[in-house]
Amino acid sequence: MSLETRIDSRQAESEPDSEEDLEELESDVKKMAEKILEYRSAIPDQLKTTLASVLSSQAPDFSGIDEAGSSGERNPDSEDRELDTEKRTKEKIQLLKEKISSNISAMPVLVNRMKECISRIEELDSGDSVIHPAFKKRISGSSNEG
Repeated sequence: MSLETRIDSRQAESEPDSEEDLEELESDVKKMAEKILEYRSAIPDQLKTTLASVLSSQAPDFSGIDEAGSSGERNPDSEDRELDTEKRTKEKIQLLKEKISSNISAMPVLVNRMKECISRIEELDSGDSVIHPAFKKRISGSSNEG
């Protein structure tokens, strides 16, 4: 039973039990005060952890930036990151070289296909075939529309 319900029910009853009601209300108030104190102590910590997790999830990755140790020496973790970065860079360079080599080796085939397409286009241009008007290039300004 909530506090409001108890208050309403107590007001509806007569006054003979007012001492008991008063004691019950006082105990309810004490319980509420304890809950308020508990929330006041717990909520700041909850907000702090929630804020920290939100900020850490939105923080940019600074793994490429060198960090200096407290004595000005390089941080061992940053050296590991550098090695990983160098390894990834070497892998990317190797992959790029392979792609370039593959593209260069495919170039003669591509040139032959282009020559074939050009010769077909020239054959079509030199022929006396009738081209449907929908496929003819429209020259701007020659139409009487407008």
